[in-house]
Amino acid sequence: MAVQLKEITIAHSPDSDDAFMFYGLAAEKLNTAGLKINQVLKDIQTLNLKAIEGKYEVSAISFAAYPLVAQRYALMPCGSSMGFKYGPMLVSSKPLNIAELGSAKIAIPGKLTTAYLTLQLFQPGLNVVEMPFDYIAKAVVSHEVDAGLIIHEGQLTYNQMGLTKVLDLGEWWFQQTGLPLPLGGNVIRKDLGAELMHKLTKLLQESIAYALSHRQEALAYAMQFARDMNQDLADKFVSMYVNDLTVDYGSTGRQALVKLFQMAYGKGVLKEPVKIEFVDLVS
Repeated sequence: MAVQLKEITIAHSPDSDDAFMFYGLAAEKLNTAGLKINQVLKDIQTLNLKAIEGKYEVSAISFAAYPLVAQRYALMPCGSSMGFKYGPMLVSSKPLNIAELGSAKIAIPGKLTTAYLTLQLFQPGLNVVEMPFDYIAKAVVSHEVDAGLIIHEGQLTYNQMGLTKVLDLGEWWFQQTGLPLPLGGNVIRKDLGAELMHKLTKLLQESIAYALSHRQEALAYAMQFARDMNQDLADKFVSMYVNDLTVDYGSTGRQALVKLFQMAYGKGVLKEPVKIEFVDLVS
């Protein structure tokens, strides 16, 4: 039986791209049809863990965590972050070639992140240590680790810290597949029932569309979450991860996600095949 709720919690990361896409809801620009929408901001690794618990009705997650929550949650076909020829990067403080990665100590932003899943597809068995994503670049600079897997705005700011790109996993993925790299998406609890799942998914899609059509005001709101980025850099970062595929995965986005899970299963990173369940937006 569907859970009847008038108050819904949507959890997402405190990043400018997420803030941008949720602006329409946060600023109460949309008709929520009597629903009270609360927003909770947590880092993506925490959100992955909370989704495993079923904590929030709607949550952003790493796609790598989806197999662990698929029994309880369905994927919304909007709100994705996909990198087209770009994505998480391995960086180092001194030139490091691919052959040297096997003996390197590498900081990663969490074992449930898609960044780490993709790194495993590139080269399994690396020596990794988990760190908060916003500390990784500093750990590389201070030589706590030999290399770091950076996500979010770090992809645009690492060179300001004197770091060198070793590998862009989004570039590597595109060379392998010709597809964008699916990094994160939004899931919704199935116990809400089809009607409420449909309504909330449409609201998220409307929020993304509102932000894209009111870009300057949405960007101004997102700037409060743009760690160490000026407006031009924040605008570039938002453009990277909020686009047409964010409004709707479309066939390309869905194909990319299927490919990610197929490759992960084929290489033994995932132990079982993944069946993807999307919310049906057909009225």
